[in-house]
Amino acid sequence: MGKLLKDAYGKYFKEMLQYSKAPAKIDSTNVYQEANKDLTKYMEMLISDNILPGSGLGNVENFKEFYDAVKAGKRGLILMEHYTNLDLPEIIYFLKIHGEDWSKEFSEKIVAVAGMKLNEAGADIRVWTEGFTRVVIYPTRSLDKVGASGASEEEKIAEEKKARAINLAAMRAMDDCKKRGQVVLVFPSGTRYRPGHPETKKGLREIDSYLRLFDIVLPVAINGNCLRINPDNPEDMVSDIVEQDKVLLTASKMLDCKAYRKQVLDSLPADEPDPKQKTIDGIMDILAKLHDEVEKTRLN
Repeated sequence: MGKLLKDAYGKYFKEMLQYSKAPAKIDSTNVYQEANKDLTKYMEMLISDNILPGSGLGNVENFKEFYDAVKAGKRGLILMEHYTNLDLPEIIYFLKIHGEDWSKEFSEKIVAVAGMKLNEAGADIRVWTEGFTRVVIYPTRSLDKVGASGASEEEKIAEEKKARAINLAAMRAMDDCKKRGQVVLVFPSGTRYRPGHPETKKGLREIDSYLRLFDIVLPVAINGNCLRINPDNPEDMVSDIVEQDKVLLTASKMLDCKAYRKQVLDSLPADEPDPKQKTIDGIMDILAKLHDEVEKTRLN
């Protein structure tokens, strides 16, 4: 068994805290957060310490084709599997070390959609998060938890108002990202996959909205994992377990969002109760098949 993140890399916490600038509370004025380059190096160190030989990008030509289309003016969306808080840093790191001009440029254009928890859970999480550019949202799952928490009706209404304001600001920020030629990355499950909990790998129906707002989408599967959820303490992210592993991030062929949605929707019966869910179910099927195909040979 590997070491807990806080045990293996906690020695850098005070040093990282000196560079920290990200807000501890999210509101509609601070949803767009540029990467803090002073902190990026620590996450890159964690990755480089723990990835095994052979780690990197799979189907590099699909990454390049997608980025070439973005440079030509297409609005680009990445939908990626989600297993660990290293997923975002890894795609940026692997593009960067791939070493070609286009891949380095691509690595600097990625903006991730991230939940508020990564800012608000505490400074020990925030310092690892803020090394990467993000648009912060109020996740639906978080709002559902408020509804189930026994909060008063007045508190629920206030929280819903806060969520609407944050998510409206986030949509505006994403629109600005598209205009600047940045690539928006979304984890369609909305949470990290937890073994034994298949619901954590189900795509969120809200992802259909993203498919309508972008021109092209690049599905990316993840195989291997150097930072694993601690089954004894799954909510404490600094208790995640650091392990060495061979990590592959593999891109499918990019899809035209409009054509893909039309194909899925046209295939549904007229009485389909939730067509939006079916569009993201199709993306999750693509990711699952790609993941399984890569896993067959990953450790050979």
